Amino acid sequence: MSSSTTVPTGRANLMLALATLGFAVNFWAWALLSPLAARFQTALDLTSIQQALLVAVPVVVGSLGRIPVGALADRFGGRIMFPLVSLVTILPVLYLGLFGQDALASLLIGGFFLGIGGTVFAVGVPFVNAWFPPHRRGFAVGVFGAGMGGTAISALTTVRLVDAGSTATPFLLTAGALLAYAIVAWLVMRDAPGRPVPTAPLAQRLAATMRLKITWQASALYAVAFGGYVAFSVYLPAYLKTAYGLTQADAANRMAGFVLLAVIMRPVGGWLSDRIAPARVLAVALVVVIAGAVLQSFTPGLAPLGTIAFLAMAAALGAGSGATFALVAQGAPANQVGSVTGVVGAAGGLGGFIPPLVMGSIYGQFGSYALGLALLAVVALAALLLDVISVGGGSRFPRPTH
Repeated sequence: MSSSTTVPTGRANLMLALATLGFAVNFWAWALLSPLAARFQTALDLTSIQQALLVAVPVVVGSLGRIPVGALADRFGGRIMFPLVSLVTILPVLYLGLFGQDALASLLIGGFFLGIGGTVFAVGVPFVNAWFPPHRRGFAVGVFGAGMGGTAISALTTVRLVDAGSTATPFLLTAGALLAYAIVAWLVMRDAPGRPVPTAPLAQRLAATMRLKITWQASALYAVAFGGYVAFSVYLPAYLKTAYGLTQADAANRMAGFVLLAVIMRPVGGWLSDRIAPARVLAVALVVVIAGAVLQSFTPGLAPLGTIAFLAMAAALGAGSGATFALVAQGAPANQVGSVTGVVGAAGGLGGFIPPLVMGSIYGQFGSYALGLALLAVVALAALLLDVISVGGGSRFPRPTH
């Protein structure tokens, strides 16, 4: 146990708040293209696959980038990595806002580097984990995870800012927020006293991480839980517009509601995991996802069944994401939390990369989303079996003493 257990609660909570804010601001930037995807589709005459690719590219880059960034966070700490990631993300944000919206190629290039913002998740988990004692880490990491609500900020503001100003307005505003946060983080953030700092080379640490059972178990579960959240948060506006004929603004608002509920439930999932085994929280969440996906595969009326299905899945995916990282906090060695987080976070992001492409492809071929949602139910069922059989209700990882 690190000396972070003796740190005054107020200081630990301040660090948690700063980390959560940084997560939200960077995720706001990471999600800037999704609300404008329908507009780009019309302006550039994109196919459904091209539109799906446009919103998926930042996801996959932000996901894979978490692997090295998580290992770097273990070595250099959040005090350096939070401002660094934020400053680097400013560059693609400005490029997209000022130069990159005239062609699909330039949007994809900008989106590729925009993915850097998504790597900040792998910085925050080890940073927060080091500040809190074991019996509070599930809730603390869950609160940090609520920073994924930055995607809701993007959903609620991006289209409105474009309509009120220009296509550059949301990008310029986000760049300013990133710069302001980087300055505050550099001046105020501090790494936890006694934080374990690995000394082994990066490649050796990553290889050791890959040999941990918790890495692979949590990766598979997070690919479904957080991957499902990411997939819906980037593709739901297009889905609602196509399947139900909603306006772009109405679809974006409903997506924001989905995101907000998932964000609220993430710390709830972590809090519950501090009290009962994380795998049990995950099991309940996955059962809800299966039921919601099966119901929505029939494309019921949006009021009330469709809305109930999506909100239930949002709550379950949020709680499941929080529970997964409670599992990581309990099962990963203290000096490898960042590396494990990087791999698990990558799996979660990749889990969000594939479904939009599959949904776009299925709709383009069959004119229906039913098969895609049925596949989600099957994948969630497989994750449930892994959770119950392999993780074993949390018995493989000791619960912290209170």
